[in-house]
Amino acid sequence: MRSKINTQSEFNFQPSNLQITNDYYAKYEAISMILDEHPGIVNAVHRDLVEALEDAAVRDGRGAKFKYTSDTILRIVLCQIIEGLSLRQVIIRIDDSNFLRQFVRIYNGPMIDFTAYCKLRNCIRPQTWKKVNDLLARAAVKENQIDGERLRIDTTAVETNIHWPTDSSLLWDTYRTLARYIEQIREIDPVLLGDRRLLLRKVKKLQQKIARKASKNSRAIEALKPLYTRLFCLIENILQWSDEIAEALAPKIANHRYGPLVEATMAFCLKELVHYRGLGERVLDQAHRRIVDQESVPNEEKIFSIFEPHTELLKRGKAARSIEFGHMIQIQQVEGKFITDYDVFENKPVEYELLEPALERHRRLFGEYPEQLTADKGYYECMEQIERLSEIVEVVAISKKGKRTEEQTQRETDPAFRHAQRFRAGVEGTISFLKRVLGLFRCYNRGWQHYVATVGATVFAHNLLILARC
Repeated sequence: MRSKINTQSEFNFQPSNLQITNDYYAKYEAISMILDEHPGIVNAVHRDLVEALEDAAVRDGRGAKFKYTSDTILRIVLCQIIEGLSLRQVIIRIDDSNFLRQFVRIYNGPMIDFTAYCKLRNCIRPQTWKKVNDLLARAAVKENQIDGERLRIDTTAVETNIHWPTDSSLLWDTYRTLARYIEQIREIDPVLLGDRRLLLRKVKKLQQKIARKASKNSRAIEALKPLYTRLFCLIENILQWSDEIAEALAPKIANHRYGPLVEATMAFCLKELVHYRGLGERVLDQAHRRIVDQESVPNEEKIFSIFEPHTELLKRGKAARSIEFGHMIQIQQVEGKFITDYDVFENKPVEYELLEPALERHRRLFGEYPEQLTADKGYYECMEQIERLSEIVEVVAISKKGKRTEEQTQRETDPAFRHAQRFRAGVEGTISFLKRVLGLFRCYNRGWQHYVATVGATVFAHNLLILARC
C-alpha cells in the first residue's frame, strides 16, 4: 500500500551557530509542524498522487526499492516556491542540503529525478490546491490565528510564459512546430512522407525580414504585403501537408501496423500534429484578416500563442505595462496578511461584480460578514451598490470614480473610511511579495489547468509562511 507520509526522523548532529541560519531552519520547522498538525492537507494531495507515485519508485545504491510519499512531493513543491527555484535547481538544492532532505523527509534515500518530480507535481489538480487552501484557512480560524473583522480585496495580472506575439512570429512558431513532428514521423516511417522537403530556413528568413521592416516603420503595411503573401503560401502548404499526413497515419495506427513502442510515439506525434494544425489555422486566419483584408480583429478572436492558447490580452491602464499577456487573479485577505480565498479568471472579470460573492465566501468561512470591506476604485459601480453593501458591512471603503458630491466627499474623508483605505494599501505589498519573492509574476507551467494550480500552490506557500511567523 502506498504510504502518504514518512514519519521516521533522523538526528541532527550539525546545529548552526549563525542566527540567520537558525531563523531559516525555524521557518521550515514551523511549516513542517503545521503540515503534521493538519493531516487532511496531505490526504487531499495523496488522492491525486496515489497512482502516479507507483511509477516513481527508484532503487538506491544497495538495490533496495525506495518509494516516495505524497507528503514528500508536497514539501518539495513548497520548497521550490519558497526558495524561488526551477525544477532542476530545487532538486539539486535539496539533494545537497541535509536540512532540506530532513524537511522533505527523504533523509539518506536516493533523491527523486526532476522529470519524475515535474510529472508528480503536475498531477496535483487545481481543485486540490483550492481544497488545501480552504482546509488551512478553516484550521487558522478554528485556532484563532486569524479573524475576519477586516477584509481587503484586489486583483492583479499573472503573465503566461510567451514571447511578444506578432503575426510573423506566430506563423513561424506554427511552421517550426509542425515541421518538428513531421520530421519525427519521417524518421520512423519515411515512406509515408515521401521526398517532400521542409523549408525551415526559407520561412525563418522571411519572418526575420518582416520583423526588421516592421520595426523600422510600423505603418508600412503595404510594403510588407508581398513578404506576408509568400509566408502565407508556405504556411498553407505545411497545413495542407499536415492534413495529408494525419489522414494517412491514422489508419496505420488504428490497424496496429507498428510495434507497441513505435505506435505510442506515432500516436503522440499524430495528436500533436492535429492539435497544432488547428491552432495554426487560427493564426493564419487572423494574420490574413489583419494584413490582407486590413480588418481589425477583436482581441477575443485572437490567439496570442500556439503554446499557451488560453492567454488573454490585458489592458489595465498601468503606466509601466500598458499591455500584458496572461490572466487576472483576485485575492481576499484579512488582517495578518492571510489570504482567505483566491480566484483565477480565464476571461477578465468586471471587478464590482466580484464583491458580493467574495463577501459570501468570507461569511461561510468566519460565520459573519466583516466589519470593514475595502478595495480600490475598480470595484466601484454606483452609490446604490455602496448603500446595499452598507446594510451588511459597517464600513465600505471603496472610493468613487469621477466627480464627487459634497456628501460623497464627506464620506471619503471620514476617519473610519481613511483608516480602512490605509488597510487596503497592504494588499499591494502582498501582491508584490507573491510576485517578487514567490515567483508569481509569471507562470512557467504550460496549460490552463497547470496555470491555475500554480496560483493555488503559491497562495498555499504564502499562507504557510504567514502562519509560520506566528
